[in-house]
Amino acid sequence: MARMVRVGTVELGGGKPLALIAGPCVIGSRNDCMELAEALAGLARECGIPFIFKASYDKANRSSLRAFRGLGAESGLSILREVRETFHVPVVTDVHGRDEVAAAAAAVDMLQIPAFLCRQTDLILAAAGAGRPLNIKKGPFLAPWDMAPVVQKAASTGNQALCVTERGYTFGYNHLVADMRSLLVLQGMGYPVIFDATHSVQRPGGAGDHSGGDGAWAPALARAAVATGACDAVFVETYLSPDKALSDRENSIPFDQLRRLWRELRQIDAIMD
Repeated sequence: MARMVRVGTVELGGGKPLALIAGPCVIGSRNDCMELAEALAGLARECGIPFIFKASYDKANRSSLRAFRGLGAESGLSILREVRETFHVPVVTDVHGRDEVAAAAAAVDMLQIPAFLCRQTDLILAAAGAGRPLNIKKGPFLAPWDMAPVVQKAASTGNQALCVTERGYTFGYNHLVADMRSLLVLQGMGYPVIFDATHSVQRPGGAGDHSGGDGAWAPALARAAVATGACDAVFVETYLSPDKALSDRENSIPFDQLRRLWRELRQIDAIMD
């Protein structure tokens, strides 16, 4: 069993109930972010969901210079702090460079290493040493056992509040595949395991100047991941109006589908306990 990691009021791993990490890929505007956070926090209260809000203030790993990156650190972190204080939910966000770590750690409850940066030693050491729990997303170019040295880097700082996220493997041009065996391998590292359902159906660069995806398949992968018994949380990107989203709209799960999906995931998780 994975050690328990506390993120604000939410407990991940250690036999605790399945948790949901959800939000937009990137903050498009304050109003949109606050509206979605309010809806997600309300759903979490109504359904008793251990919930962490996720949003990025900047997305450095973009397919094109024309792709929307976000509002930047100053504005974005201010909005994430407002989400945290207004809706009383824990918040996680990405960091892309060592110079961002201190400011981000002061604004949110958990830091996250993006998948394409999971081999960046200096970034991992800085983020792990910032006094916050750290989620490391496995790069789509790594086998699950290749994450062991990555986790060891983070743990070398003395931080044991670590999580590891599976988000699919590169499988030919513009396609990813989710291998559920990966969750079992990652579980063996002793830290909570998160399954990223929506990035696992992403098609990197598949839409020319941005990434495409097959969001309709994400719920099925989420159900399969929970059924392994090795999943402590499910990560999804969601929007109230996906057609208006500025990033990852094709692989997201619309907010109005989350209630039913969560009911299914909780039932599966109960069977696996």
